[in-house]
Amino acid sequence: MNRQKRKLLIWCAAILVVVGMGFTVKQNFQFNKGGNENYALRPQDKQVKNGIIIFCYHRILKNTAGVQLSKVLSSNSQLHDFDVPADQFAKQMAYLHRHHVKVISSAQMAKMKASGQPIKGKYVVLTFDDIDRTTIDNALPIMKKYHMPFTTFIITGNTGRYREGTQLATWSQIKAAKKSAGSLMTLGLHTHDMHYLTKKFTPIFDQPNEYHHFTKDFATSKRELKAHMGVNAQMFAYPYGSGPERINHFLSKQHLTQGIATLDVGIVTDQTAMTNLPRMIVNSNSWPSIEKWVVK
Repeated sequence: MNRQKRKLLIWCAAILVVVGMGFTVKQNFQFNKGGNENYALRPQDKQVKNGIIIFCYHRILKNTAGVQLSKVLSSNSQLHDFDVPADQFAKQMAYLHRHHVKVISSAQMAKMKASGQPIKGKYVVLTFDDIDRTTIDNALPIMKKYHMPFTTFIITGNTGRYREGTQLATWSQIKAAKKSAGSLMTLGLHTHDMHYLTKKFTPIFDQPNEYHHFTKDFATSKRELKAHMGVNAQMFAYPYGSGPERINHFLSKQHLTQGIATLDVGIVTDQTAMTNLPRMIVNSNSWPSIEKWVVK
């Protein structure tokens, strides 16, 4: 077999893998919709005058020919619902900067909530789930440019792995990112190794018999973060939306002073519990409603 034929076979195999992954990954992320198929703010949220909106990003992919081809061929949600192209991300951060939107850290949000004083005005908190390479390579330089704080949620047992169509950052890459970003970057937890679904496409930690597994997994994730990064976790983000009451009660006792984040649509207000923080998945469907809210 000559070189040209081998190259053609490799391309065909790659296309089949991308197409084949589509259904599974789409099922894996149906829970992240937070009860809202378009991810956009609900009518009642649009009326909120004072509050904090927590952005949730997953992938910040460059608009390369390969990415565009993959989007055409695959229904992989990582390429559609959970990707904000790098050029669009840059425009979104420029929009916040240009309109003098108050972008605060998760620690500042927690301090505001703990003060007991009413929230006055509108604020934004930036978060990134999974911390894959695109967060470090494509998003970090933009956030440094505008000096915007952000929180990243790490799947501590999956660092460096290639999963669901994306390359997660290694610990050494996360360390380098933290050194580069300094105090702008806060590290949170996203489970150790329970970021997956059952064969029936339900979150593994939703199963009643997985409670003790989850508590052990959480303890492991705390140890791993401390061992690799020298920090204690102060915030946790649920994969796939939110968790059952028993697990949420357990997490509420774990000194997560910066909160427990979900993927339920909404705005953090004076009435919002720190153990049930809504976040907005940012994509082409949700951004129009978000940009109107922050400057209205």
